[in-house]
Amino acid sequence: MVSSPVRINPAPTPAYICPYDRTCSYLGQAAVELDLDDNVLVVLQQPRKVVTVSIPVKLDNGKVEVLAGHRVQHCDVLGPYKGGLRYHPSVNLGELSALAMLMTWKCALLGIPYGGAKGGIGFDPHQYSINELERITRRYASELIKDIGPETDIPAPDVGTSAREMAWIMDTYSMNMGRAVLGVVTGKPLSIGGSKGREMATGRGVMITVREALAEQGKSLEGAAIVIQGFGKVGAAAAQLFYEAGATVLSVSNVHGGIYSENGLDIPALQAYATQNNHDITGFPDSEPISNAELLTLACDVLIPAAMEDQITEENADQIKAKMIAEAANAPITLLADQMLEARGIMVLPDILANAGGVVVSYWEWVQGQSFVFWDEERVNQEMEHLMVQAYTRVSELAKQRGVSMRLAAYTLGVGRVAQALKDRGLYP
Repeated sequence: MVSSPVRINPAPTPAYICPYDRTCSYLGQAAVELDLDDNVLVVLQQPRKVVTVSIPVKLDNGKVEVLAGHRVQHCDVLGPYKGGLRYHPSVNLGELSALAMLMTWKCALLGIPYGGAKGGIGFDPHQYSINELERITRRYASELIKDIGPETDIPAPDVGTSAREMAWIMDTYSMNMGRAVLGVVTGKPLSIGGSKGREMATGRGVMITVREALAEQGKSLEGAAIVIQGFGKVGAAAAQLFYEAGATVLSVSNVHGGIYSENGLDIPALQAYATQNNHDITGFPDSEPISNAELLTLACDVLIPAAMEDQITEENADQIKAKMIAEAANAPITLLADQMLEARGIMVLPDILANAGGVVVSYWEWVQGQSFVFWDEERVNQEMEHLMVQAYTRVSELAKQRGVSMRLAAYTLGVGRVAQALKDRGLYP
């Protein structure tokens, strides 16, 4: 047990609350709703295990570089740890601790028998060759060989990683075990036990959640004006599914820039354009450039932050014109901004609900890998939709019953399930 995660963020300003403290704040609000015992709360506030490893790697030029890799395991009271692995320069233990805790509540909310974890290496993968990335990934997996496993901790892709890295981890782990271990990671290629439907899963979950929220308001996706910040794995999938449902996707953006069309973007054509131009979407025909700041403040029915954390802050929250926000990214809204949006009556579909489609299908992938029985894509999507709709309904009903936000209702349900399991299991020894 550790007293608190290591902080390597800049010193916070009075208005800034770091991701870990923000997540603890939401936990505290849920604890009040649940009248949670302080002895339970103090356990849930802390990650159970924090691992930092040294990753020496020989670069293609012959030089040796040493990176730091991390894995934060928050709580396994419901089952094995589960969480992504990200490669990004901003990776630090405070961020990973917050994301691991979010995953605990997310899995509990969806009724999945997992606990939360998160891992990462603080570097820019675009500055390394494929061979270097493979050596980094395999060394990271080797260093964590005793801390991961299909019944212990199951990594998955996140920012900067993909099915490729999961294949390397699966192979490294399997070689050490002397047999193929399909369940050690999820998000793998189909050829080695990946699940059909996984690639679109998070975006599909976002679409389902938005669809259900609009339906409660007597509206539909047909003709709904959608703005998406981020056109990566999640944002692009969501954009495609919204487009297919008849929504009008007004604007999208990625690291190269943003584009806007008042008549809506042709998403299949944009997908092809991005593929042809190394993911650069700027210059897409029949669109005009737009900055990230402008995109976030466009008038629309639904704004979908699908990029990184802390995109909507107290500095721009009063300029948001969206009627609804669906958090496809983890923690894209700061604590103060969330309070400002709630005061303005803007519905926020929280990350632990809206982007849970990915972990749901990861769970189905793990189930398939453990049983060696694989499903067709239709079944995967149907099973995922069932859990997403069920979770949305529970959150919405509790929010109305208690007169609280969707976020607080979601946290209350997720935290409540974990707290009950902790009470039932008791405290060892």
